[in-house]
Amino acid sequence: MAELIVEIHVPLTPTPGLDKGEYQYPWIDDIEEHLAQLDGSAGGEFDDGEEVGDEYLFFVAGATEVKLIELARRVSMLKGVPSGVYAIVNDADGDLGTGRRVDLG
Repeated sequence: MAELIVEIHVPLTPTPGLDKGEYQYPWIDDIEEHLAQLDGSAGGEFDDGEEVGDEYLFFVAGATEVKLIELARRVSMLKGVPSGVYAIVNDADGDLGTGRRVDLG
């Protein structure tokens, strides 16, 4: 069986209240920092995120589904993260965005 991967899908929504010249998605860096701090210690491993359409995706693996969903849920609750975050339970052999959807909000 292929390794379990949870994709964390975050709507690519600009942060309200920022000036036009400011980076509009500071929550991306916040999520990456949060996941990097947890890498390995929370029962999961983090891989770099990427922009896909109108969402930004983060990938976690290396733990049970329950632990990975819990980690994804904590990401969805970080300050500044847009609403509408959900997870896709997938595996390394699956196509991006396919699998079982889990609403986190």
